[in-house]
Amino acid sequence: MNVLLLGSGGREHALAWALSASPLLTSLFCAPGNAGIAEVAECVPLDITDHNALAAFCRENRIDLVVVGPEAPLVAGVADDLAAAGIKVFGPSRAAARLEGSKGFTKDLCRELGIPTAAYARFSDAEAAKTYAARHPLPLVVKADGLAAGKGVVIAETKEAAEKAIEACFGGSFGQAGAEVVIEEYLQGEEASFFALVDGKHALPLATAQDHKRAFDGETGPNTGGMGAYSPAPVMTPEMSERVMSEIIRPTVAGMAARGTPYKGVLYAGLMITAEGPKLIEYNVRFGDPEAQVLMMRLKSDLLAALLATVDGVLGSFDLRWHDDVALTVVLAAEGYPGTPVKGTEIRGLEEAAKVPGVEIFHAGTRRAGARLIANGGRVLNVAARGRTVSEARDRAYEAISRIDWPQGFYRRDIGWRAIARERGGE
Repeated sequence: MNVLLLGSGGREHALAWALSASPLLTSLFCAPGNAGIAEVAECVPLDITDHNALAAFCRENRIDLVVVGPEAPLVAGVADDLAAAGIKVFGPSRAAARLEGSKGFTKDLCRELGIPTAAYARFSDAEAAKTYAARHPLPLVVKADGLAAGKGVVIAETKEAAEKAIEACFGGSFGQAGAEVVIEEYLQGEEASFFALVDGKHALPLATAQDHKRAFDGETGPNTGGMGAYSPAPVMTPEMSERVMSEIIRPTVAGMAARGTPYKGVLYAGLMITAEGPKLIEYNVRFGDPEAQVLMMRLKSDLLAALLATVDGVLGSFDLRWHDDVALTVVLAAEGYPGTPVKGTEIRGLEEAAKVPGVEIFHAGTRRAGARLIANGGRVLNVAARGRTVSEARDRAYEAISRIDWPQGFYRRDIGWRAIARERGGE
């Protein structure tokens, strides 16, 4: 099979790495890719917002399957346009991608279907939003309704912070994503990431993970797209996972099908595990980043076969196998992230870092300049490792990082802290 993967980040490198191991694969292309992806796929300089150009490339290169990595092309309807051209696509339609494209849409769906989630209100007017915030207990969560690259969420501890977040949304800080605002109650509990493949009718649960959203150690600093992750998430016991499937995932799949907008692709539920049980924070319509990196490290089964089963609607008779090992990844980001990252600096030492047992290095924002590897994004590298325990996986990842020479990068030194506390009997 010939496969085209869309995207250029750490998630796409992890997917390309897993796809490249499939015995079903003939050729793997990636548009536009990055320096790491180029080691396992042929990178092609396609504009992934130009759906006609993508379709033409697929026809010319006899592409059997397109795998869409990021959310923005899905919300823009790339799956619809390629399917209309007779090309198989892994990823939801534009209508189904509203589960991530509009937080308000998803909250309304939860209310309609009785899916547990935080209490909320939607606003298209700043003054009305401020009035609501002033009347409700703090902290509150202020969210830009649309896609904001993981940065359109503020946990407001004070009235002033809530007003500032509301003004930022309506003032254009997140472009069209902030044209509407969702304000939610703040949920107490432990966050977890839950993934399922969905073929329109059936949902097949994947491994669980836990992300670290804050930029700095101790869960401090601004929200980011994610500074590290590990899998599995200890809080997601078999009983809790079944509750998520029965109370959240399956009702969503059935509800979307009943609307005439069946969901096909990977469905990523961001959860808060509260004293009452799991509650949905938000949906994403693609593999998480950096969660995809730890999921791919643990996946035993053929990823390409699983994606095909999803597209072909046969997940009801499909199963997946996983390594028992823990996987953990640490994000190396450029100075200035999640604001304006410093680009163009050189990274050295990856060859030595990759020699640590159990380690894989996924590129998230890199390019080649001759023989030099150059930082070209905010989140730049994912150093991932497998181990028998979270502690072992963490130690391997940080040992690899110690061999990387990149003074202009930074990373959190406490990835996996919750799970390690559990291992040590601290929780």
